[in-house]
Amino acid sequence: MRYEELTIEGRNAVLEAFRSGKTIDKLFVLDGCQDGPVRTIIREAKKQGTILQFVSKERLNQLSETGHHQGVIAYAAAYEYADVEDILKRAEEKKEAPFLFILDGIEDPHNLGAIIRTANLAGAHGVIIPKRRAVGLTATVAKASAGALNYTPVAKVTNIGTVIDELKEKGMWFVCADMGGESMYQLNLTGSIGLVIGNEGEGVSRLVKEKCDMIASIPMKGDIDSLNASVACGVLAYEIVRQRIVKG
Repeated sequence: MRYEELTIEGRNAVLEAFRSGKTIDKLFVLDGCQDGPVRTIIREAKKQGTILQFVSKERLNQLSETGHHQGVIAYAAAYEYADVEDILKRAEEKKEAPFLFILDGIEDPHNLGAIIRTANLAGAHGVIIPKRRAVGLTATVAKASAGALNYTPVAKVTNIGTVIDELKEKGMWFVCADMGGESMYQLNLTGSIGLVIGNEGEGVSRLVKEKCDMIASIPMKGDIDSLNASVACGVLAYEIVRQRIVKG
């Protein structure tokens, strides 16, 4: 199911969007505005884990498409999010060991779209992203995915580390990408596996890295020492694909 990407403006419209269950990725509120209706909107945003930013009137005016924002503008998701259980069910229906991408803070929509495209082509059953400090399913992400978002479910969760713990209880193993890890060619990446890719600048966060069972590095022979996040994801994903094919 697809949602049109929406910029929702005005207090009544934004509040109704929250109460109707529409997925709101980001809420912009006029800094210093704390009257009753605005407080109600902020409370709804916090309930849903929406990213909340207090901005100047000038910034709101720049974001506004109508000129009648009344101090609040919300961005709705372009696509509906899945649940983690939906992703696991896809693997079960295909009679395959679960293969998931877990993204720890990807902020560039083009990277997220490219990773979703790779997930689809590599046969991953879905992608998990965090609610905060990461890009959501915007129209730019959808375009960069080249249609893959229509077929690859994306779940949005409050805490990546907690989800990893829960999936470990279901028998999954996790490998994260890090230059200080062991060569990916030396690791057993078969079975039920989650591939963890970190933020474009900082990589996988320490707390998430500590929860991973394996840390994989990509052998590099050039003069620079890092790959774009989506490219690194593709390289590691296809090593997982290769091992799944070779080892059955």
